[in-house]
Amino acid sequence: MEQTELIRYTLATLDTLAIPHMLVGSFASTTYGEIRFTQDIDIVIDLAAENIEAFCRIYPPPEFYLSEPAIRDAVRTRFQFNVLHTATGNKIDFMFPRNNDWGREQLARRRKLQILPQFYGYAASPEDVIIGKLWYHDEGGSDKHLRDIAGMLKISGTSIDRSNIEYWVRHLGFTKSWNAILETVDKHQPGER
Repeated sequence: MEQTELIRYTLATLDTLAIPHMLVGSFASTTYGEIRFTQDIDIVIDLAAENIEAFCRIYPPPEFYLSEPAIRDAVRTRFQFNVLHTATGNKIDFMFPRNNDWGREQLARRRKLQILPQFYGYAASPEDVIIGKLWYHDEGGSDKHLRDIAGMLKISGTSIDRSNIEYWVRHLGFTKSWNAILETVDKHQPGER
């Protein structure tokens, strides 16, 4: 199962099960920005303990590998877990919303949009994708997160609410990285080269 098929299958099935979710990370940033290859499929999920068995059934062995005890532990601790497609090695990292004001509000701001050709699903808002990438960069992630943000601002710039981002940047402490990105992007806007 290729990455796009895995995304389509997962998002459609989570919708059917009414489990709150949204695509985040590089696949989400590609939706709003420049396309780049990524090995990661990242999904924020609000999986409740009573839905774990139904969730596990959508990834049957031997086609998929998952650990139900690890998922139960992740639900209890609000940590992350993953599911692996055994034949291809394609992996989905499932993360819970962060336990802060921004994280708790993220799922309410998600958007249903065209993620793949002829497929609509939930993705984080572009502002939340940017905040998430700033967060990962701040935690020691690579500069690819900053490049993804710059690509989003170049492609979807006028539809991205910078004032919303600036509120969260100040609140969460990412001002330095955000200002550096803005300086680079604004300097290279069309007509200013």
